[in-house]
Amino acid sequence: MNRRTLLKSGCFVAAASLIPPTILGKTLAKKEISAGRQPAGFRKLKLGELDLFVLSDGYIRDTNVADYSPRADVARLKSILKNNFRPVEYIDMAMNILLVKTNDKLILFDSGMGIFADANTGKILKSLAEAGFSPSEITDIFISHAHPDHIGGLIGKNGTLIYPNAKHHLSKTEFDFWMRATEKDFQNSGLIKQLDFLKTLLPAIRNILTKIQSKISYYDYQKPLYGNFSFISAPGHTPGMTLVKITSGNDELLVVADLVHNDLILFPHPEWGFSGDTDLDIAIASRKKILNQLAETKTRIIGYHLPWPGLGYVKKTGDGLAWVQEVFYTPT
Repeated sequence: MNRRTLLKSGCFVAAASLIPPTILGKTLAKKEISAGRQPAGFRKLKLGELDLFVLSDGYIRDTNVADYSPRADVARLKSILKNNFRPVEYIDMAMNILLVKTNDKLILFDSGMGIFADANTGKILKSLAEAGFSPSEITDIFISHAHPDHIGGLIGKNGTLIYPNAKHHLSKTEFDFWMRATEKDFQNSGLIKQLDFLKTLLPAIRNILTKIQSKISYYDYQKPLYGNFSFISAPGHTPGMTLVKITSGNDELLVVADLVHNDLILFPHPEWGFSGDTDLDIAIASRKKILNQLAETKTRIIGYHLPWPGLGYVKKTGDGLAWVQEVFYTPT
């Protein structure tokens, strides 16, 4: 399903103050899932004394490969996909949502596609239930940034809060940007080619942020929260995108959100950018800086859109960087 179709779709028109089932600037296929197949589920992990659960919200299928990375050589991009036995007609992106259980907190990292879900997304509540939790038990939500696939699950289609007891954490820079943003703020973005989309996107995001505003607490980048969580600014993909470092004992995990969207393309070629970046130059600079730091420090990370369950490491290669997926030998 392409953006033109989305703009004409019934659900898009009916939800004029919302947003269509798409990640920011990305094309989703409305391809139905085969009978009985539901891309929901979870994986449980330990990080020091903390219990971690990676919850699936499904996956996004982008059929607009030519625009995936605005500064890429498309032939080279497709060659990378083909040489790694991936389709060249589309790029799939996982949706890995982290849940962390401390002694007295149950913290969700972003909320998935929610009200904008298509057949392949919107599985977070099912995954949460399979992990043994209910929305009312969530105490906090760490929102990395305000793109639809990260905040769409915060409210229901009737506008009510999905997580009524949770404090919603967000960057003040991020909140302020989306509450005042216009098309002029996307002059250095691939999204500038999609003005009709932007004109519907911006009020949709503002609608959700307005609904959760009374629940929002802004990140303090200078001090940890709850003893285990510290926050790192990573501007560019959006102005206030925030990464979260989780520590417990000697263990550490960095939640990199949308720093990278694909395991094959943006690690070796961060300079190609991503179509949903608000400012390509700033996003590329952030990616290069942080990815190189991660390779130097050998820090374990989890990525929102990297192949399930999104855990692994960045390593230096002869001519750049590469993703090393963490290997698991049992289903759960």
